[in-house]
Amino acid sequence: MSPFDTLVEIVSKLRSEKGCPWDREQRPDTMRPYLLEETHEVIEAIDSGDPHALKQELGDLLFQIVLITQMHSEAGHFEMDDVCKAISEKMERRHPHVFDPDYIPGDDEGSVGAWEARKAKEREGKTSMMDGVPASLPALLRAHRVGEKVSKLGFDWPNLDGVRDKISEEMGELEEAIALNDPEQIEAEYGDVLMSVASMGRFLGQDPENALRGANARFAWRFRQVESLARAGGHNLHEMDLPGLEALWDQAKILEAKEKASPSSPLQHTKKP
Repeated sequence: MSPFDTLVEIVSKLRSEKGCPWDREQRPDTMRPYLLEETHEVIEAIDSGDPHALKQELGDLLFQIVLITQMHSEAGHFEMDDVCKAISEKMERRHPHVFDPDYIPGDDEGSVGAWEARKAKEREGKTSMMDGVPASLPALLRAHRVGEKVSKLGFDWPNLDGVRDKISEEMGELEEAIALNDPEQIEAEYGDVLMSVASMGRFLGQDPENALRGANARFAWRFRQVESLARAGGHNLHEMDLPGLEALWDQAKILEAKEKASPSSPLQHTKKP
């Protein structure tokens, strides 16, 4: 029996009458937070650059997938073999230049455009390209994916300067909304600014979700150093003024630069601001 088959058997036993009470009472909808949590832990392990941690987290995510599949198997909807067959068929269908010996490839085979064109054929019955972008995605990632989708139709700025102009335009509209003190309009215009900034990532060759995650990680690391420096100096952060906090922040950035010089540092896996 393969390790995968062993896992499927373990999950089946956990869901049996003599299995684990917690696993038995779960439903696909109750698994949403755990699936999301494990997905983020996989991303964190990828960012850490630690293969052992990634192996463990991928296993945790796989468990969630097998468990949800087992629930549907019990309900008579589909089996694990059906899940594997469906994704195998999809990958072969979307890569005819790899799997179809009679296929005559074009010059753009393997490109994002060709991939999207094949996906478009599968969208028959759906009313919009937006149907392929899950509404449950984190907002920044969804903004990036939406921009990618429509850019394939040429609905995009011609260059980076066009994006810069759009950001300036949206900032002007946000300033107008702030001047009017209209909370609803401020929210709308602020959202437009964020979406425009997310779109800039396509022209910079940067994924905004990764960029912001890296910025979050850098900020958190630096602020921990600020806290540590304050404790070492006998200071209470809540009692310090802004110049004092900024001085500690500058020290933290110096420490960060030294830390990044170490090949084993986890900061090697975050980009510089």
